[in-house]
Amino acid sequence: MLRSYWKSRHKRGPGAYALLLRLSAYLCLCACATRRGCAEELGDPKTVVHKDADFEVTYNDTVTSDIQTIYTFNHTVSRNKTEGVRVSVNVQSEQVENPILIVVRQKQAVLSFQVPLILRGLYQRKYPYAHVGRTLCQPQTRALSETQFFFVDVSTLSSQGVHYQLRVSRVDSFTLQTDKKFSFVATPSQPQYFKYVFPDGVDSVIVKVNSQMNFPCSVMSIQDILCPVYDLDNNVAFIGMYQTMTTTAAITVQRKDFPSNSFYVVIVVKTEDEACGGPLRFYPLRPDELIDAGNRSKVLDVVVSPAINSEVYVMGMLFCLGIFLSFYVLTFLVACIENKRLVEWSVPSVRDVYGEYSEAVTDSMVSADANYGYMGMAPNIHMWILWTGEPRPLDSVGRCRQESLSSVEEDDYDTLADIDSDKNIVRTKKFLCVSDLARKDKRILSKKYQIYFCVLLTLRRNQDICYYNFLCAHPLGALSAFNNILSNLGYVMLGLLFLLIVLQRDIMHNRALLRNDLAALECGIPKHFGLYYAMGTALMMEGLLSACYHVCPNYTNFQFDTSFMYMIAGLCMLKLYQKRHPDINASAYTAYACLAAVIFFSVLGVVFGKDNTAFWIVFSIIHILATLLLSIQLYYMGRWRLDSGILRRMLYVIYTDCIRQCSGPMYIDRMVLLVMGNIVNWSLAAYGLIERPNDFASYLLAIAICNLLLYFAFYIIMKLRSNERIQFLALVCILFTAVVWGFALFFFFQGLSTWQKTPAESREHNRDCILLSFFDDHDIWHFLSSIAMFGSFLVLLTMDDDLDTVQRDKIYVF
Repeated sequence: MLRSYWKSRHKRGPGAYALLLRLSAYLCLCACATRRGCAEELGDPKTVVHKDADFEVTYNDTVTSDIQTIYTFNHTVSRNKTEGVRVSVNVQSEQVENPILIVVRQKQAVLSFQVPLILRGLYQRKYPYAHVGRTLCQPQTRALSETQFFFVDVSTLSSQGVHYQLRVSRVDSFTLQTDKKFSFVATPSQPQYFKYVFPDGVDSVIVKVNSQMNFPCSVMSIQDILCPVYDLDNNVAFIGMYQTMTTTAAITVQRKDFPSNSFYVVIVVKTEDEACGGPLRFYPLRPDELIDAGNRSKVLDVVVSPAINSEVYVMGMLFCLGIFLSFYVLTFLVACIENKRLVEWSVPSVRDVYGEYSEAVTDSMVSADANYGYMGMAPNIHMWILWTGEPRPLDSVGRCRQESLSSVEEDDYDTLADIDSDKNIVRTKKFLCVSDLARKDKRILSKKYQIYFCVLLTLRRNQDICYYNFLCAHPLGALSAFNNILSNLGYVMLGLLFLLIVLQRDIMHNRALLRNDLAALECGIPKHFGLYYAMGTALMMEGLLSACYHVCPNYTNFQFDTSFMYMIAGLCMLKLYQKRHPDINASAYTAYACLAAVIFFSVLGVVFGKDNTAFWIVFSIIHILATLLLSIQLYYMGRWRLDSGILRRMLYVIYTDCIRQCSGPMYIDRMVLLVMGNIVNWSLAAYGLIERPNDFASYLLAIAICNLLLYFAFYIIMKLRSNERIQFLALVCILFTAVVWGFALFFFFQGLSTWQKTPAESREHNRDCILLSFFDDHDIWHFLSSIAMFGSFLVLLTMDDDLDTVQRDKIYVF
């Protein structure tokens, strides 16, 4: 056997190096068998045919279990130039029980595969491929030029002859050129990969692969220059970065991640299209059944372009900071102008005009009865003087509490006369004024509403496939899309600015109270800033959690991005209601418990909501019941009880108001709002039950936003209907915010990616950057929506400034 092996060389022998490789390969084969097996093989030798072969020549041969053929190839490897080598094998026999085994032995690598090649799909479906083409891994060489040999061994266990065709060819365009498009064809059994070397001065490139064909589904992978190269459907995801694709894929690659300053671009066509959202044909599942995959060739093109440099990163960050710092400057200028206007238009205070008289009356009252205090009656005296121009009768002055308010809780004591009985009388009046719902002590209510901010601070909330806009995803360190994270800076900065504005108003209001300013004590909407602080903090948290979501945006963590959106919408509605109902607004614990329930349902919707009819039925019932209960609570101002007698009382009301006599609703304005609210919410519940949208988190957010917009529109209409006016600053905020919201929603609906589809389908929506070569449409949505939210908060803060000089018993409740 050894003698026949050595004598099998042709006149173009490969030299001593090739002979050593052959001998080592044979010795390895013997070592892998037992001594008895080797002896048997030596006793009954297998015929080994060795052939020196050439590139670009098709060899038509037959192989059996008794004949093994070894083809020897040699080629020159240059250190400065990489030349690809591709091995293609085709068989006409459909026999798969004993396929042909191809082993390619190189200097530093071994590649083996069988023909027909069996690739497995979903549910272990088997797809045979009779034509296989593989690119050889190119080992590195330190010499300037070196001749290397490699061997292609062809063998089979089939006793019958199997005819095959073997062809080894050079890949002239194996190394990709910068900004030069290269087109090629790939199939599941004929993957392709190419090499790219970073040019001098380029530290980051973006690899784009495109195709005019949606299907078959394919995979693009970026791998280091190592052997073996993982270029089959069943192993392409083992190392490196990869993306499934239909028509588009793009990956940004940085030089620092590849020590050799080069990498492979691997393109693999998948055996099935399910991973790209394509149809999966039904096949009868019988053991070992082979399925004809049909024609799964795909034409693709690849281009590698330099990515942005560090200067663009710096410009993007400076642009982002500049936009939002300008709001700080603008706010400072507006504050200076406003303070100057107040100084110029200020009038002598009531104390200056009536100082002697009020002091005399106050001193006499204090001396007459120690149970009366200046802090309890001076505001009433000043209000009486302001609105009537004459002294207020002594018997109209309210009696102050003797107890200390430092330890008094809201539920322990109520400032309304006769406690519960008077509540039912006052709060069910046909026409309510703010003074009727602002009787509780300010310090107690301030403590109640500050809890909103305190409780909010206690609320807290890896990468397989992430739904980036890969055509505009600029990495920084471990962050794959730094631009999407940076653009969230606006939420944080503008949320902080809003907190500073609220703090300034809070300080000014407290100073006015300390100097017993008449307008602060008895005029305008009662000033409670706790909800404003919570809103500003929620805006900052929205920016932080949105940044966390954009680290790897996908379906399961989208709730990070929406949690504080629910919070913001809920807080805005609570603030609108609190303006005219300070005594009966929900407590922080109740409000946050409801918002926690919303977030809980959001999580359930993410986990169980997809096409789950039972979940949607339960959620729709809860949605409708919650709407009804809230409507009753708002209509009766909380003066009703949910107990065993509720049904009896409902029937009694229906009998007296609808059957016995047809009488209209007592509170028409509230009824109009609640009827419209129920129509909107019932419609949304019906839509959810019928359509069952996959994006449950956005569906919940749509419910919250629709209710907020409805209530806000109602508030503005009722404000104008009550002959109240909107000051210039508030009007500017309203118009500015409406315009910004319009542009923001335009960019939001561009849909650069969507996790409601497969990652490959999502990448069909990817688009290039549109601002400074750094920001995309979604980044602009971040910019504009943060500005719009900030403007919406300013609207809530300033829309009732016209009432600051209006007596509270002349401000209507709606």
